Amino acid sequence: MKRVYKTVIVTEVDDGYSVSLDGKQVHSPGRRPLALPNQALAEAVAAEWDAQIETVDPRQMPMMSLATTAIDRVGPQRDHVIKTIASYAESDLVCYRAEEPEMLVQRQTEAWQPLLDWCAEEFDARLRVGSGIMPVQQPPEAVEAFRAVISRYEDLPMTALHELTAACGSVVIGLAIAEGRVAAEDGAAAGQLDEAYQIERWGEDDEAVARFANVRRDVLAAAEFLKLCRAWN
Repeated sequence: MKRVYKTVIVTEVDDGYSVSLDGKQVHSPGRRPLALPNQALAEAVAAEWDAQIETVDPRQMPMMSLATTAIDRVGPQRDHVIKTIASYAESDLVCYRAEEPEMLVQRQTEAWQPLLDWCAEEFDARLRVGSGIMPVQQPPEAVEAFRAVISRYEDLPMTALHELTAACGSVVIGLAIAEGRVAAEDGAAAGQLDEAYQIERWGEDDEAVARFANVRRDVLAAAEFLKLCRAWN
């Protein structure tokens, strides 16, 4: 849509902070008022609105997109979202290891095993590891442990966790980023380890490079959103 507004300001509302365009409060696509927990996140969303030139491109507004997803989808469907995120533990990327070549096996072990060990120690969520293409049956109690951790997240941070988990194909990596166990850049690299190895071995493929860049973009945006959610006013 075209940019028809001139001014973008952060406003204080009953539920926290919001963004107004020419004095009118921004609403989500579901027509719910945009209410954010702190001024830092509201200012980040406002900056995205202000950065639009002739047209408003939602693809260039990740903070706004994550915020409205939390308002329209995560809040009204918390139980479903918790279940969805936890279900990644049943087929988590980091539990499926290559059998060869040795270099890839070593890289997977070095990048992924410490995160599995951390989940086992921190959350008592102990996942099994397999190799090859055969599915790994995970203990129900491990999946339940992840569900318990995820349920502690409020709607906006949970939205970021969902984005991290989906982008990386791993709730282990998603939680490691969300809980500060690894930096966002390192988490994105861990989620794309196999792809990076294939590019390194066989050369760049435009489609693969684009996917790699998209995952990194989504992970960094979700990590920044999570950081802003936790910022002090």
